[in-house]
Amino acid sequence: MRNDYRRKEDSCPSFKKGGMKGMSIKSGDKRPTKQGAGMTAKGVAKYRKQNPGSKLQTAVTEKKPEGKRASRRKSYCARSAGQMKKFPKAAKNPNSRLRQARKRWRC
Repeated sequence: MRNDYRRKEDSCPSFKKGGMKGMSIKSGDKRPTKQGAGMTAKGVAKYRKQNPGSKLQTAVTEKKPEGKRASRRKSYCARSAGQMKKFPKAAKNPNSRLRQARKRWRC
């Protein structure tokens, strides 16, 4: 294992531990799984205020996105496919946040 690996906290001063702390469904920052999981626009705005320099955006939900939005969707779908492999229990549950978010992104 390489020793020159640097943790994100060390390299980025705006990174905070528990950056998603305080985000809840009840406060309207996250969607319930029945509505497709993921974060709402309000939640994204709150997160970006707490974490200056963040580039977090809401989900790409249109049927045929073009340009950068299409590549964001492709990238998200590839990353979340890896999560499906890593967490087989969530992958098998159709009501898990992972599965619902993938459905919202049209993966």
